[in-house]
Amino acid sequence: MNGTPEPRVPGPGPRPFPIAVLASGRGSNLAALIDAREAGRLPVDIVLVAGDRADAPALRNASAHGIPALALDPKSFPDRRSFDRALLARVAASGARLVVLAGYMRIIDAAVVADWAGRMINIHPSLLPKYRGLHTHRRALAAGDLEHGTSVHFVSAELDGGPVIAQARIEVRRDDTEDALAARLLLQEHRLLVACVDAIARGQVRECNGSVLLDDAAICAPLRLDPSGHLVAA
Repeated sequence: MNGTPEPRVPGPGPRPFPIAVLASGRGSNLAALIDAREAGRLPVDIVLVAGDRADAPALRNASAHGIPALALDPKSFPDRRSFDRALLARVAASGARLVVLAGYMRIIDAAVVADWAGRMINIHPSLLPKYRGLHTHRRALAAGDLEHGTSVHFVSAELDGGPVIAQARIEVRRDDTEDALAARLLLQEHRLLVACVDAIARGQVRECNGSVLLDDAAICAPLRLDPSGHLVAA
């Protein structure tokens, strides 16, 4: 195997839809996916959870639920591209048709991202294109924003770039601290990620030539999360 996955596009097919999750930390978004799957609300099979830290709680949680878990040490590879190719080769071997970055804290090499164009998504705690990178809650408070939110987007070579699939928004309160804002938003992150993975697994959402398609029609603005947890046009 050369590490390059075959060019398959997510879409309808025999259930469950196989996904892999990359995570570096506690894995609360992974836990939300596992919970939704086990409750019968998410038609996926999490075929692999992988990352760059063997001690990550996300990997321990995966193992506890009988999901294959894998950690590779970046220091064992000569450069970032070699590490990324090795990690994503394992993902390809798992049979995953979608890669979900859920708290994965490494920037993936552009050439490796290109191999997975339209088949890799990321969740980011801001209303993209606002506040790419780190410390998004702090930056939203410092700017005096009246609302904050989270975005799920298809991954591109640009940091926190790529077409945005959907967003969830919350009000910024006068007494909000960074921690309070982050904790309140986290609940929406979980709901949004589950909804986006569900829509992709069911073939309702896909990426085509840099645009997000909903039922094969290009969207003009990110989808939003309705109170029932479903994605609707903005």
